[in-house]
Amino acid sequence: MNELNPRTVVAAPSGKTAIPLDAVILTVRTVEFALVIISGMIASSVLMPPTVESGPVYSRIVFVAAVAFAVLAETVGSYDIEAQFSLRQAWQRVATAWVTTTLFLVTLGFLLKASDQVSREWAFGWFMTGGALLLSSRLAMTIWVRRLKRQGIFNQRVAIFGAGPQGARLANYILTTDKLTITLVGFYDDRLDGRVPTSHHGIPVHGNLTALMAAIRGGGIDQVIVALPWSAEARLQAVVGRLALTPVRIRLAPDLASFVFARRPVVLLGDMPVMTLFERPISGVDAWVKAAEDRVLAVLSLAVLGLPMLLIALAIRLDSPGPVFFRQAREGFNNRPFRVYKFRTMHHNRAQDTEIVQASRRDSRVTRVGALLRRTSLDELPQLMNVLGGDMSVVGPRPHAASTRAGGRLFSDVLSSYAARHKVKPGITGWAQVCGWRGQTDTEEKLIKRFEHDLYYIENWSIWFDFYVLCRTVVAVILPRNAF
Repeated sequence: MNELNPRTVVAAPSGKTAIPLDAVILTVRTVEFALVIISGMIASSVLMPPTVESGPVYSRIVFVAAVAFAVLAETVGSYDIEAQFSLRQAWQRVATAWVTTTLFLVTLGFLLKASDQVSREWAFGWFMTGGALLLSSRLAMTIWVRRLKRQGIFNQRVAIFGAGPQGARLANYILTTDKLTITLVGFYDDRLDGRVPTSHHGIPVHGNLTALMAAIRGGGIDQVIVALPWSAEARLQAVVGRLALTPVRIRLAPDLASFVFARRPVVLLGDMPVMTLFERPISGVDAWVKAAEDRVLAVLSLAVLGLPMLLIALAIRLDSPGPVFFRQAREGFNNRPFRVYKFRTMHHNRAQDTEIVQASRRDSRVTRVGALLRRTSLDELPQLMNVLGGDMSVVGPRPHAASTRAGGRLFSDVLSSYAARHKVKPGITGWAQVCGWRGQTDTEEKLIKRFEHDLYYIENWSIWFDFYVLCRTVVAVILPRNAF
Protein backbone atom coordinates (compact mmCIF):
# COMPACT_ATOMS: atom_id res chain seq x y z
CA MET A 1 0.00 0.00 0.00
CA ASN A 2 3.06 2.24 0.34
CA GLU A 3 3.27 4.41 -2.76
CA LEU A 4 6.76 5.62 -2.06
CA ASN A 5 8.13 3.58 -4.93
CA PRO A 6 11.40 4.84 -6.47
CA ARG A 7 10.59 3.22 -9.79
CA THR A 8 7.28 5.09 -10.23
CA VAL A 9 7.12 8.07 -12.62
CA VAL A 10 4.05 10.05 -11.68
CA ALA A 11 2.15 13.07 -12.85
CA ALA A 12 1.83 15.91 -10.41
CA PRO A 13 -1.58 17.36 -9.65
CA SER A 14 -2.73 20.89 -10.44
CA GLY A 15 -0.55 21.20 -13.51
CA LYS A 16 2.75 21.08 -11.62
CA THR A 17 5.77 19.63 -13.38
CA ALA A 18 6.13 15.97 -12.44
CA ILE A 19 9.41 14.81 -10.90
CA PRO A 20 10.05 11.05 -10.80
CA LEU A 21 10.99 9.98 -7.30
CA ASP A 22 13.66 7.65 -8.67
CA ALA A 23 15.33 10.67 -10.32
CA VAL A 24 15.49 12.41 -6.93
CA ILE A 25 17.07 9.36 -5.32
CA LEU A 26 19.55 9.05 -8.21
CA THR A 27 20.50 12.67 -7.55
CA VAL A 28 21.11 11.87 -3.88
CA ARG A 29 23.28 8.90 -4.85
CA THR A 30 25.32 10.95 -7.31
CA VAL A 31 25.82 13.87 -4.95
CA GLU A 32 26.99 11.65 -2.09
CA PHE A 33 29.36 9.68 -4.34
CA ALA A 34 30.85 12.99 -5.48
CA LEU A 35 31.10 14.31 -1.91
CA VAL A 36 33.24 11.36 -0.82
CA ILE A 37 35.69 12.19 -3.59
CA ILE A 38 35.51 15.96 -2.96
CA SER A 39 36.16 15.50 0.76
CA GLY A 40 39.27 13.46 -0.06
CA MET A 41 40.49 16.22 -2.37
CA ILE A 42 39.86 18.85 0.32
CA ALA A 43 41.80 16.82 2.89
CA SER A 44 44.67 16.37 0.45
CA SER A 45 44.91 20.05 -0.50
CA VAL A 46 44.45 21.51 2.99
CA LEU A 47 46.06 19.01 5.34
CA MET A 48 48.76 17.38 3.24
CA PRO A 49 49.32 18.35 -0.40
CA PRO A 50 50.31 15.07 -2.06
CA THR A 51 53.66 14.68 -3.70
CA VAL A 52 54.13 13.22 -7.15
CA GLU A 53 54.68 9.81 -5.58
CA SER A 54 51.84 9.90 -3.04
CA GLY A 55 49.22 11.62 -5.20
CA PRO A 56 48.14 8.51 -7.14
CA VAL A 57 47.97 6.50 -3.90
CA TYR A 58 45.54 8.94 -2.28
CA SER A 59 43.50 9.17 -5.49
CA ARG A 60 43.06 5.38 -5.61
CA ILE A 61 42.10 5.26 -1.92
CA VAL A 62 39.50 7.98 -2.42
CA PHE A 63 37.98 6.22 -5.44
CA VAL A 64 37.83 2.86 -3.63
CA ALA A 65 36.20 4.60 -0.68
CA ALA A 66 33.59 6.24 -2.91
CA VAL A 67 32.66 2.89 -4.46
CA ALA A 68 32.62 1.16 -1.05
CA PHE A 69 30.43 3.90 0.42
CA ALA A 70 27.98 3.67 -2.49
CA VAL A 71 27.64 -0.10 -1.97
CA LEU A 72 27.38 0.11 1.81
CA ALA A 73 24.92 3.02 1.73
CA GLU A 74 22.69 0.98 -0.55
CA THR A 75 23.03 -2.05 1.74
CA VAL A 76 22.07 -0.22 4.95
CA GLY A 77 19.10 1.48 3.27
CA SER A 78 20.40 5.05 2.89
CA TYR A 79 18.49 5.33 -0.37
CA ASP A 80 15.28 3.64 0.74
CA ILE A 81 12.18 5.76 0.47
CA GLU A 82 11.65 6.32 4.18
CA ALA A 83 15.23 7.65 4.48
CA GLN A 84 14.41 10.40 1.99
CA PHE A 85 11.68 11.87 4.19
CA SER A 86 13.03 11.10 7.70
CA LEU A 87 16.15 13.04 8.63
CA ARG A 88 16.79 10.86 11.69
CA GLN A 89 16.76 7.66 9.62
CA ALA A 90 18.80 9.30 6.87
CA TRP A 91 21.54 10.48 9.22
CA GLN A 92 21.68 7.15 11.03
CA ARG A 93 22.11 5.20 7.79
CA VAL A 94 24.54 7.63 6.16
CA ALA A 95 26.68 7.74 9.32
CA THR A 96 26.63 3.94 9.53
CA ALA A 97 27.71 3.63 5.89
CA TRP A 98 30.50 6.20 6.30
CA VAL A 99 31.88 4.68 9.52
CA THR A 100 31.73 1.18 7.97
CA THR A 101 33.53 2.48 4.88
CA THR A 102 36.29 3.85 7.09
CA LEU A 103 36.63 0.56 8.97
CA PHE A 104 36.73 -1.28 5.64
CA LEU A 105 39.60 0.92 4.41
CA VAL A 106 41.52 0.50 7.66
CA THR A 107 41.13 -3.28 7.46
CA LEU A 108 42.09 -3.31 3.79
CA GLY A 109 45.18 -1.22 4.48
CA PHE A 110 46.21 -3.58 7.30
CA LEU A 111 45.76 -6.71 5.16
CA LEU A 112 47.68 -5.18 2.23
CA LYS A 113 50.34 -3.79 4.59
CA ALA A 114 49.83 -0.37 3.00
CA SER A 115 48.73 1.64 6.02
CA ASP A 116 52.24 3.12 6.49
CA GLN A 117 51.90 4.82 3.10
CA VAL A 118 48.98 6.96 4.26
CA SER A 119 49.20 10.01 6.49
CA ARG A 120 47.10 9.54 9.60
CA GLU A 121 46.48 13.28 9.72
CA TRP A 122 45.11 13.14 6.17
CA ALA A 123 42.97 10.09 6.95
CA PHE A 124 41.43 11.65 10.06
CA GLY A 125 40.84 14.94 8.26
CA TRP A 126 39.17 13.12 5.37
CA PHE A 127 36.96 11.14 7.74
CA MET A 128 35.74 14.27 9.53
CA THR A 129 35.35 16.33 6.34
CA GLY A 130 33.53 13.56 4.51
CA GLY A 131 31.17 12.93 7.41
CA ALA A 132 30.35 16.61 7.74
CA LEU A 133 29.70 17.01 4.01
CA LEU A 134 27.56 13.87 3.79
CA LEU A 135 25.37 14.79 6.76
CA SER A 136 25.01 18.41 5.63
CA SER A 137 24.11 17.31 2.13
CA ARG A 138 21.49 14.87 3.38
CA LEU A 139 19.98 17.61 5.56
CA ALA A 140 19.59 19.87 2.52
CA MET A 141 18.25 17.02 0.37
CA THR A 142 15.70 15.98 3.01
CA ILE A 143 14.40 19.54 3.33
CA TRP A 144 14.12 19.78 -0.48
CA VAL A 145 12.35 16.43 -0.88
CA ARG A 146 9.93 17.19 1.95
CA ARG A 147 9.04 20.49 0.30
CA LEU A 148 8.38 18.75 -3.03
CA LYS A 149 6.22 16.17 -1.26
CA ARG A 150 4.13 18.89 0.42
CA GLN A 151 3.55 20.42 -3.01
CA GLY A 152 2.24 17.07 -4.28
CA ILE A 153 4.97 16.72 -6.89
CA PHE A 154 5.27 12.96 -6.31
CA ASN A 155 1.57 12.23 -5.88
CA GLN A 156 -0.15 9.54 -7.91
CA ARG A 157 -3.79 10.13 -8.80
CA VAL A 158 -5.58 7.12 -7.35
CA ALA A 159 -9.17 5.96 -7.77
CA ILE A 160 -10.83 3.43 -5.46
CA PHE A 161 -13.26 0.98 -7.01
CA GLY A 162 -15.67 -0.04 -4.29
CA ALA A 163 -17.52 2.55 -2.22
CA GLY A 164 -18.61 0.17 0.54
CA PRO A 165 -17.15 -0.13 4.05
CA GLN A 166 -13.94 -1.63 2.69
CA GLY A 167 -13.36 1.31 0.33
CA ALA A 168 -14.17 3.80 3.10
CA ARG A 169 -11.66 2.18 5.42
CA LEU A 170 -9.02 2.20 2.68
CA ALA A 171 -9.62 5.90 2.02
CA ASN A 172 -9.31 6.68 5.72
CA TYR A 173 -6.01 4.79 5.86
CA ILE A 174 -4.65 6.73 2.87
CA LEU A 175 -5.79 10.10 4.22
CA THR A 176 -4.29 9.50 7.67
CA THR A 177 -0.92 8.09 6.55
CA ASP A 178 1.51 10.95 5.93
CA LYS A 179 4.23 8.95 4.20
CA LEU A 180 2.02 8.04 1.22
CA THR A 181 2.31 10.10 -1.97
CA ILE A 182 -1.28 9.71 -3.13
CA THR A 183 -4.04 12.02 -4.28
CA LEU A 184 -7.45 10.36 -4.09
CA VAL A 185 -9.49 11.44 -7.13
CA GLY A 186 -12.66 9.63 -6.08
CA PHE A 187 -14.64 6.42 -5.67
CA TYR A 188 -16.27 4.31 -8.36
CA ASP A 189 -18.85 1.59 -7.83
CA ASP A 190 -21.46 -0.29 -9.87
CA ARG A 191 -23.97 -0.14 -7.01
CA LEU A 192 -25.28 3.37 -7.59
CA ASP A 193 -28.87 2.52 -6.71
CA GLY A 194 -28.62 3.75 -3.12
CA ARG A 195 -26.66 0.81 -1.74
CA VAL A 196 -23.52 2.95 -1.39
CA PRO A 197 -23.24 6.58 -0.18
CA THR A 198 -22.46 9.46 -2.51
CA SER A 199 -19.15 10.22 -0.76
CA HIS A 200 -16.72 9.09 1.92
CA HIS A 201 -14.51 11.47 3.94
CA GLY A 202 -15.45 14.25 1.53
CA ILE A 203 -14.36 12.23 -1.53
CA PRO A 204 -17.22 11.78 -4.04
CA VAL A 205 -18.42 8.64 -5.79
CA HIS A 206 -18.09 9.56 -9.48
CA GLY A 207 -19.77 6.67 -11.25
CA ASN A 208 -19.64 3.04 -12.28
CA LEU A 209 -16.95 0.88 -13.89
CA THR A 210 -17.66 2.36 -17.32
CA ALA A 211 -17.10 5.87 -15.95
CA LEU A 212 -13.85 4.69 -14.35
CA MET A 213 -12.66 3.26 -17.66
CA ALA A 214 -13.44 6.56 -19.36
CA ALA A 215 -11.51 8.52 -16.72
CA ILE A 216 -8.51 6.23 -17.20
CA ARG A 217 -8.69 6.63 -20.98
CA GLY A 218 -8.82 10.39 -20.47
CA GLY A 219 -5.49 10.32 -18.61
CA GLY A 220 -6.87 11.47 -15.26
CA ILE A 221 -5.94 8.39 -13.21
CA ASP A 222 -2.57 6.76 -12.57
CA GLN A 223 -3.67 3.85 -10.40
CA VAL A 224 -6.80 1.98 -9.35
CA ILE A 225 -7.18 0.17 -6.06
CA VAL A 226 -9.96 -2.40 -6.02
CA ALA A 227 -11.61 -2.47 -2.60
CA LEU A 228 -14.10 -5.33 -2.81
CA PRO A 229 -14.63 -8.25 -0.42
CA TRP A 230 -12.43 -11.16 -1.42
CA SER A 231 -15.39 -13.47 -0.93
CA ALA A 232 -17.11 -11.85 -3.94
CA GLU A 233 -14.78 -13.75 -6.25
CA ALA A 234 -16.88 -13.64 -9.43
CA ARG A 235 -17.49 -9.89 -9.20
CA LEU A 236 -13.86 -9.28 -8.32
CA GLN A 237 -12.61 -11.21 -11.36
CA ALA A 238 -15.04 -9.41 -13.67
CA VAL A 239 -13.91 -5.96 -12.48
CA VAL A 240 -10.21 -6.80 -12.61
CA GLY A 241 -10.64 -8.39 -16.03
CA ARG A 242 -11.92 -5.13 -17.51
CA LEU A 243 -9.41 -2.92 -15.68
CA ALA A 244 -6.56 -5.14 -16.87
CA LEU A 245 -7.12 -3.76 -20.38
CA THR A 246 -6.06 -0.26 -19.27
CA PRO A 247 -2.46 1.04 -19.01
CA VAL A 248 -2.55 1.87 -15.28
CA ARG A 249 -1.45 0.05 -12.17
CA ILE A 250 -4.17 -2.11 -10.63
CA ARG A 251 -3.95 -3.15 -6.99
CA LEU A 252 -6.15 -5.16 -4.66
CA ALA A 253 -6.83 -3.76 -1.20
CA PRO A 254 -6.80 -6.04 1.86
CA ASP A 255 -10.05 -7.75 2.70
CA LEU A 256 -12.07 -5.94 5.36
CA ALA A 257 -11.05 -8.40 8.06
CA SER A 258 -7.38 -7.83 7.20
CA PHE A 259 -7.40 -4.09 7.84
CA VAL A 260 -6.43 -4.63 11.47
CA PHE A 261 -3.03 -5.72 10.10
CA ALA A 262 -2.95 -3.24 7.22
CA ARG A 263 0.27 -1.59 8.37
CA ARG A 264 2.20 -4.85 8.51
CA PRO A 265 4.84 -5.58 5.83
CA VAL A 266 4.27 -8.24 3.20
CA VAL A 267 7.18 -10.51 2.20
CA LEU A 268 7.57 -13.42 -0.18
CA LEU A 269 7.72 -16.93 1.21
CA GLY A 270 9.05 -18.52 -1.95
CA ASP A 271 6.59 -17.19 -4.51
CA MET A 272 3.75 -16.77 -2.01
CA PRO A 273 3.21 -13.38 -0.31
CA VAL A 274 2.74 -13.58 3.45
CA MET A 275 2.12 -10.82 5.98
CA THR A 276 4.62 -10.26 8.78
CA LEU A 277 2.61 -9.61 11.92
CA PHE A 278 5.51 -9.23 14.37
CA GLU A 279 9.29 -9.29 13.91
CA ARG A 280 11.73 -10.33 16.59
CA PRO A 281 13.31 -6.99 17.54
CA ILE A 282 17.07 -6.50 17.78
CA SER A 283 17.90 -9.82 16.13
CA GLY A 284 20.68 -11.11 13.90
CA VAL A 285 23.66 -8.77 13.55
CA ASP A 286 21.87 -6.13 15.63
CA ALA A 287 21.76 -8.54 18.58
CA TRP A 288 25.53 -9.08 18.35
CA VAL A 289 26.13 -5.31 18.15
CA LYS A 290 23.85 -4.68 21.12
CA ALA A 291 25.56 -7.40 23.20
CA ALA A 292 29.02 -6.04 22.37
CA GLU A 293 27.87 -2.51 23.21
CA ASP A 294 26.55 -3.67 26.59
CA ARG A 295 29.70 -5.54 27.57
CA VAL A 296 32.06 -2.75 26.52
CA LEU A 297 30.03 -0.04 28.27
CA ALA A 298 29.67 -2.15 31.42
CA VAL A 299 33.42 -2.86 31.65
CA LEU A 300 34.35 0.78 31.01
CA SER A 301 31.75 2.02 33.50
CA LEU A 302 32.93 -0.34 36.24
CA ALA A 303 36.53 0.72 35.61
CA VAL A 304 35.60 4.39 36.00
CA LEU A 305 32.97 4.01 38.74
CA GLY A 306 34.63 1.25 40.78
CA LEU A 307 36.04 3.58 43.44
CA PRO A 308 32.84 5.68 43.79
CA MET A 309 30.86 2.46 44.17
CA LEU A 310 33.16 1.35 47.00
CA LEU A 311 32.63 4.71 48.73
CA ILE A 312 28.85 4.37 48.31
CA ALA A 313 29.01 0.87 49.81
CA LEU A 314 30.94 2.23 52.80
CA ALA A 315 28.41 5.06 53.29
CA ILE A 316 25.52 2.57 53.30
CA ARG A 317 27.18 0.39 55.95
CA LEU A 318 27.91 3.42 58.18
CA ASP A 319 24.42 4.88 57.76
CA SER A 320 22.28 1.88 58.72
CA PRO A 321 22.68 -1.81 59.58
CA GLY A 322 22.12 -4.41 56.89
CA PRO A 323 23.62 -5.57 53.59
CA VAL A 324 25.08 -3.17 51.03
CA PHE A 325 23.21 -4.67 48.10
CA PHE A 326 19.52 -5.31 47.63
CA ARG A 327 18.49 -8.14 45.31
CA GLN A 328 14.97 -8.34 43.98
CA ALA A 329 13.17 -10.66 41.55
CA ARG A 330 12.35 -9.03 38.20
CA GLU A 331 11.17 -10.25 34.80
CA GLY A 332 13.62 -9.95 31.95
CA PHE A 333 13.91 -10.94 28.30
CA ASN A 334 11.16 -13.34 27.22
CA ASN A 335 9.61 -12.99 30.71
CA ARG A 336 12.47 -14.96 32.26
CA PRO A 337 12.95 -14.13 35.98
CA PHE A 338 16.28 -12.85 37.29
CA ARG A 339 17.63 -11.08 40.35
CA VAL A 340 18.41 -7.39 39.88
CA TYR A 341 21.19 -5.79 41.96
CA LYS A 342 20.80 -2.36 43.55
CA PHE A 343 22.44 -0.49 46.38
CA ARG A 344 20.20 -0.83 49.42
CA THR A 345 18.30 2.42 49.97
CA MET A 346 15.78 1.26 52.59
CA HIS A 347 16.12 0.00 56.15
CA HIS A 348 16.93 -3.68 55.77
CA ASN A 349 13.97 -4.83 57.87
CA ARG A 350 11.46 -2.82 55.78
CA ALA A 351 12.56 -3.66 52.24
CA GLN A 352 10.14 -5.84 50.28
CA ASP A 353 10.78 -8.68 47.90
CA THR A 354 7.14 -9.57 47.19
CA GLU A 355 3.97 -7.45 46.93
CA ILE A 356 6.09 -4.42 46.11
CA VAL A 357 4.91 -0.95 47.14
CA GLN A 358 6.85 1.66 45.16
CA ALA A 359 8.71 4.32 47.10
CA SER A 360 6.95 7.64 47.44
CA ARG A 361 8.04 11.12 48.42
CA ARG A 362 9.30 11.27 52.05
CA ASP A 363 8.95 7.49 52.35
CA SER A 364 9.85 6.48 55.91
CA ARG A 365 11.41 3.25 54.67
CA VAL A 366 14.20 5.11 52.84
CA THR A 367 17.46 5.78 54.68
CA ARG A 368 19.33 9.10 54.61
CA VAL A 369 21.98 7.79 52.23
CA GLY A 370 19.28 5.95 50.32
CA ALA A 371 17.37 9.17 49.65
CA LEU A 372 20.46 10.71 48.07
CA LEU A 373 21.15 7.59 46.02
CA ARG A 374 17.57 7.52 44.74
CA ARG A 375 17.56 11.21 43.77
CA THR A 376 20.77 10.76 41.77
CA SER A 377 19.91 7.22 40.51
CA LEU A 378 23.25 6.00 41.87
CA ASP A 379 21.45 3.10 43.51
CA GLU A 380 21.15 1.55 40.02
CA LEU A 381 24.93 1.27 39.46
CA PRO A 382 25.25 -2.37 40.68
CA GLN A 383 23.07 -3.36 37.74
CA LEU A 384 26.24 -3.12 35.66
CA MET A 385 26.90 -6.60 37.09
CA ASN A 386 23.53 -7.71 35.68
CA VAL A 387 24.67 -6.37 32.31
CA LEU A 388 27.92 -8.36 32.48
CA GLY A 389 25.89 -11.42 33.47
CA GLY A 390 23.71 -11.06 30.37
CA ASP A 391 20.41 -10.44 32.18
CA MET A 392 20.22 -6.72 31.36
CA SER A 393 21.33 -4.12 28.84
CA VAL A 394 22.70 -0.68 29.56
CA VAL A 395 19.76 0.85 27.65
CA GLY A 396 16.32 -0.74 27.51
CA PRO A 397 12.90 -0.80 29.21
CA ARG A 398 13.30 -0.62 32.98
CA PRO A 399 12.59 -3.94 34.76
CA HIS A 400 9.61 -3.96 37.09
CA ALA A 401 8.66 -6.44 39.76
CA ALA A 402 5.69 -8.61 38.75
CA SER A 403 3.68 -7.45 41.78
CA THR A 404 4.10 -3.70 41.14
CA ARG A 405 0.84 -1.77 40.80
CA ALA A 406 -0.40 1.39 39.11
CA GLY A 407 -3.49 2.99 40.56
CA GLY A 408 -4.00 -0.08 42.73
CA ARG A 409 -3.97 -2.50 39.78
CA LEU A 410 -1.21 -4.82 38.61
CA PHE A 411 0.68 -3.54 35.58
CA SER A 412 -0.40 -6.59 33.58
CA ASP A 413 -4.05 -5.85 34.44
CA VAL A 414 -3.83 -2.25 33.28
CA LEU A 415 -2.23 -3.22 29.95
CA SER A 416 -2.95 -6.64 28.49
CA SER A 417 0.05 -6.24 26.16
CA TYR A 418 2.40 -5.14 28.95
CA ALA A 419 4.55 -8.25 28.42
CA ALA A 420 5.58 -6.87 25.01
CA ARG A 421 8.25 -4.90 26.90
CA HIS A 422 10.02 -8.22 27.45
CA LYS A 423 10.85 -8.65 23.77
CA VAL A 424 14.26 -7.16 24.62
CA LYS A 425 16.47 -7.19 27.70
CA PRO A 426 15.60 -4.63 30.38
CA GLY A 427 17.98 -1.72 30.81
CA ILE A 428 19.61 0.37 33.51
CA THR A 429 18.26 3.45 31.75
CA GLY A 430 15.65 3.81 29.04
CA TRP A 431 13.83 6.09 26.63
CA ALA A 432 10.84 6.45 28.96
CA GLN A 433 13.05 7.50 31.85
CA VAL A 434 14.96 10.22 29.97
CA CYS A 435 11.65 11.57 28.63
CA GLY A 436 10.45 12.16 32.19
CA TRP A 437 8.45 8.97 32.78
CA ARG A 438 10.43 7.68 35.73
CA GLY A 439 9.81 7.26 39.41
CA GLN A 440 6.53 6.18 40.95
CA THR A 441 3.77 4.96 38.60
CA ASP A 442 0.91 5.87 40.91
CA THR A 443 -1.61 6.28 38.08
CA GLU A 444 -2.56 4.16 35.10
CA GLU A 445 -1.84 7.07 32.76
CA LYS A 446 1.80 7.17 33.87
CA LEU A 447 2.14 3.44 33.24
CA ILE A 448 0.61 3.74 29.77
CA LYS A 449 2.96 6.60 28.85
CA ARG A 450 5.97 4.63 30.07
CA PHE A 451 4.79 1.58 28.12
CA GLU A 452 4.34 3.64 24.93
CA HIS A 453 7.87 5.01 25.20
CA ASP A 454 9.28 1.53 25.83
CA LEU A 455 7.58 0.16 22.71
CA TYR A 456 8.86 3.11 20.68
CA TYR A 457 12.40 2.29 21.79
CA ILE A 458 11.98 -1.39 20.91
CA GLU A 459 10.63 -0.62 17.44
CA ASN A 460 13.20 2.08 16.64
CA TRP A 461 16.36 0.71 18.24
CA SER A 462 19.75 1.61 16.83
CA ILE A 463 23.18 1.98 18.37
CA TRP A 464 22.91 5.74 17.78
CA PHE A 465 19.58 5.80 19.62
CA ASP A 466 21.26 4.08 22.58
CA PHE A 467 24.02 6.68 22.74
CA TYR A 468 21.44 9.45 22.50
CA VAL A 469 19.58 7.94 25.47
CA LEU A 470 22.84 7.72 27.41
CA CYS A 471 23.56 11.40 26.76
CA ARG A 472 20.05 12.29 27.91
CA THR A 473 20.60 10.08 30.98
CA VAL A 474 23.61 12.16 32.04
CA VAL A 475 21.42 15.28 31.88
CA ALA A 476 18.63 13.51 33.80
CA VAL A 477 21.06 12.50 36.57
CA ILE A 478 22.38 16.06 36.89
CA LEU A 479 18.86 17.50 36.85
CA PRO A 480 16.75 14.76 38.44
CA ARG A 481 12.95 14.72 38.29
CA ASN A 482 10.42 12.32 39.81
CA ALA A 483 13.11 10.29 41.60
CA PHE A 484 12.64 9.54 45.28
